[in-house]
Amino acid sequence: MKPEKQETKVTITVCVGSSCHVKGAREMVDRFSDLLNEEAFQDRAELKGSFCMEHCAEGINWKIDDEIVSSTSVEEAVATLRRKVLGSLG
Repeated sequence: MKPEKQETKVTITVCVGSSCHVKGAREMVDRFSDLLNEEAFQDRAELKGSFCMEHCAEGINWKIDDEIVSSTSVEEAVATLRRKVLGSLG
């Protein structure tokens, strides 16, 4: 009997440190959560928060697994999430 193929779960981590918070990290978490639920990917992607990622000057920071991504706006982050994560899961 063949072992079942396990689907890879993507971890999305948003910085909620003070610098990212004032730039819109809370809204980003809400938008990411809504998007994952709308697209029915909540079982294949985990959304987490993290304290400072030490890239404060670069924008709102978040990670796709271990890759740090800096976005200048929530809209840019949502577009990146759609392209890099949802595209690969779909």
